[in-house]
Amino acid sequence: MMDLRILLPSLLLIVGLATVFAQTSAPGEACEAKNGTNCEECLKNVTCLWCIKTKMCLTYPVRTILPPHALCPLNDARWGLCWMNFQTLIITLAVLGGVIIIAFLVCLFCCCKCENFGSKRFEAKMQRQTDKLKTKQEERRAEMKQRHDEIRKKYGLSGQNQYSRFA
Repeated sequence: MMDLRILLPSLLLIVGLATVFAQTSAPGEACEAKNGTNCEECLKNVTCLWCIKTKMCLTYPVRTILPPHALCPLNDARWGLCWMNFQTLIITLAVLGGVIIIAFLVCLFCCCKCENFGSKRFEAKMQRQTDKLKTKQEERRAEMKQRHDEIRKKYGLSGQNQYSRFA
């Protein structure tokens, strides 16, 4: 039995190719041949453009990104879907692009701020550790001084340092 990891992608590939080939018309069939039909019939071929104003099915001008105004105004041009015109599509894509750019900048700003916050937190942790080490060191010094004082007292050396007057 074939493994599902191989079967599922190959099945999806076959269905996708079948969809693509079903949407495109025969190579000899031109968009202009569908001039007497409606928008749905014209847009079954992905290379066709429907103009509502002139009710004509035209071959999409692939050399220009958008169809020229002389061919069909953007408000009346339909491609892919009969209910959406190019003008709406352009405005929608511009708004979505702006939202994505703003979201990216906000995320970038938040990440930088969070990174700085994390470094401040790290610095505070390091400062606490340093203070803790200094406290321990001072305690050890005090203990050593106390032990030395006890030893001096034991041997009678607790008086003033005899060499201090030369200093």
